[in-house]
Amino acid sequence: MLSLNGSARIFVCQQPTDLRKGFQGLGAIVTDSLEEELANNTYFAFINRGRDRIKILYFDGDGLAIWQKRLAKGRFPKQKEQNPLMSRRGFFMLMEGIVPKKIHKRLN
Repeated sequence: MLSLNGSARIFVCQQPTDLRKGFQGLGAIVTDSLEEELANNTYFAFINRGRDRIKILYFDGDGLAIWQKRLAKGRFPKQKEQNPLMSRRGFFMLMEGIVPKKIHKRLN
């Protein structure tokens, strides 16, 4: 499993992505579609059309790395919001297949 610190920025591409793409192809989507830079502590998630696979592209300090997950059953939930920036909590819920109806913070 990925370990993300609290200050990590996570972007999820809203359009289905051909996951046969590698470093250059996914990096081009980051710079062209998401208009972001591949930087330290920034993660970019891409989900395929069938929503059963996800690839995470990130810069780990000395180069780019890709992490991939394929679900044995089920699909990743669709995002209701169009904002590609996601919270760390929301990202881990997405990875576990949890679809929250409402999220309330207990403490402010």
